Amino acid sequence: MNIGEAVRLRIIELCKLNDITINKLATISGVTQSTLNNITSGRNKSTTISTIKKLCDGLEISIEEFFCSELFRNLEQEIK
Repeated sequence: MNIGEAVRLRIIELCKLNDITINKLATISGVTQSTLNNITSGRNKSTTISTIKKLCDGLEISIEEFFCSELFRNLEQEIK
């Protein structure tokens, strides 16, 4: 798994854990719905840390909590 896929899956996982929709996450985080839809559909594979920080703020979690997931262990090498 690469980092883009891990971020995508983590966002979906956090929405399920918080019982909110992707659209609700967009609203509470200030990230546009189109940006979030592009991330969660896999069209955007390089989410910025600024966007992740906004999502964390909306979810009221730290960036550390965002990345504290098995999804981020053993990621594929990005430089090939």
